[in-house]
Order: sequence, then structure tokens, then C-alpha cells
Amino acid sequence: MRNEMNIQFSALSQNESFARVTVASFIAQLDPTMDELTEIKTVVSEAVTNAIIHGYDNNPSGMVYISVVLEENGSIEMTVRDEGLGIQNVEEARQPLYTSKPELERSGMGFTIMENFMDEVEVISHPGTGTTIRLNKQLAGSKALCN
Repeated sequence: MRNEMNIQFSALSQNESFARVTVASFIAQLDPTMDELTEIKTVVSEAVTNAIIHGYDNNPSGMVYISVVLEENGSIEMTVRDEGLGIQNVEEARQPLYTSKPELERSGMGFTIMENFMDEVEVISHPGTGTTIRLNKQLAGSKALCN
């Protein structure tokens, strides 16, 4: 059985932990390993932080949208979306250590972390209209969702 969750919240840095915990709580029903849960929480943190800092340039009037779909086979599909500034050059942004905000002492490892912890990462962005990050992961030993 497919199970889906959608949330939206203001682009405030304090909401990053809310997003991380909410997604982790929803995914917990698949009984992921502690390592898998930690990786997913880290990925959510990176994607949400990118939306807040880069997408909205720390403008709290923006909204961040997260969708999570759990499949019976232990597959997780997550989408983190903003309607902010967008990314001028997605390929450049995905390079390790690249940051568009060096003055904030950002490490530039967000996309690299996402790619290392997830099975698939897709970044769709258009300047002026926002960014959508699609993330997929197959849990190694999850239990099936109840019917």
C-alpha cells in the first residue's frame, strides 16, 4: 500500500529541524536502520537549508514544500520544493565545494551529501521560479507497509 505525506512551512531556519523530524517520523513506519534514518534526516536538512538560504535568500515570506511517498517495497520518494530564486547553473551547483554564498562560510557539500546518501537525486530548477529536488532511496531491510 502506498502512503503519502505533504507538508509546507515558512522558509525560516528554525523550521529545518521540524522538517527533519517530521520526515523521519513518517518514514519510521518502514522500520529503517538507524543509519538509513540518519542519512534521510541529513538529506532533508541539506535540501531544506538550501531552499531557505539559497532559494529564498533567507526571506521568511517564502514557503518550503515537502512530499514523501512510501511504497510497500520499502521505496521512499521525497520531493523538496521552493518557489524562490532558482539555480542559474545546476551542474555547477552540484559540484563538490561549490557555494554561491562563500561569505556565509557554507561548505558547498549539500548536493554531494544528498547524492551519497540517496539512490537517485534529480534537481530541476528555473531562475526566478524555484527549485525542485527529487530524492529516491530503497531501504535495505524495511518492513512492508500494512494494508
